[in-house]
Amino acid sequence: MPLLFDSFWRAAAYCLYPRVIALSLLPLVIMVLISGVLGYFYWDPAVATVAAWLDSSNWWSLLSGWLARLGVGDLRNGLAPLLLVLGLTPLVVVFALLLVALLLAPAVLRLVAERRFPTLERRGPDSVLGSVLWSLGHTVVALIALGLSLPLWLVPPLILVVPPLIWGWLTYRVMSFDALDVHASADERRALLRQHRTPLLVIGIICGYLGAAPAVVWASMTLFAVAFAVLIPVAIWIYTLVFAFSALWFTHYALAALQALRQGSPARRGEEPSSPC
Repeated sequence: MPLLFDSFWRAAAYCLYPRVIALSLLPLVIMVLISGVLGYFYWDPAVATVAAWLDSSNWWSLLSGWLARLGVGDLRNGLAPLLLVLGLTPLVVVFALLLVALLLAPAVLRLVAERRFPTLERRGPDSVLGSVLWSLGHTVVALIALGLSLPLWLVPPLILVVPPLIWGWLTYRVMSFDALDVHASADERRALLRQHRTPLLVIGIICGYLGAAPAVVWASMTLFAVAFAVLIPVAIWIYTLVFAFSALWFTHYALAALQALRQGSPARRGEEPSSPC
């Protein structure tokens, strides 16, 4: 527990570092650049394509005729750009977040290792392919578990417990692996994941709940549609910052536990071994 809380406040403090703040703002910069380039080259043809699709749609013909009888003017010129923005925004957001996720985790690991563990020996394979395969394999297992647990979601209390447990397990397995991949050998990694399974799972569950914060912002857009352009960047920034905090928390915990393991600290090895999870 001391290591759990120590790594928590260190992760929170590191979120104030200029490098972490800059990385958390990176998806917004990427979104602006992608949107600017696509808008400059393809905006007018894309709007024209959407407008043509509306004109050929039976449902739009019925709706526009009904609106015309009510005295409402032609909305096609305003609706086509809106539909285009609504359709492209999720794609741009997902691409930006995936790119940042690939850049953020290694940057966080380097930051913590350089500032707090500069003498910690690197014994890991540092394999990108291994990390990808590990993440994909555990993601498949988590998705299967979510599918099998769907009937339990009908029980009101369990819907607040079962999905966070599954996502917490996935987060703990993936982020712990990434945090240890560079510095820990395979045997050290297995030992740490076994000995510190419970606190790492707790970190994963807490980070999973924190990751729901952007969903609150996304949901609020249904109530405050006028603030659509503001709420999207806010939600993305919160999501990226939560991701950075999660990576920092796991990195601080995992590297401190690894250092203690190598030093033979009884305070860090005192947990009873249990089967891998």
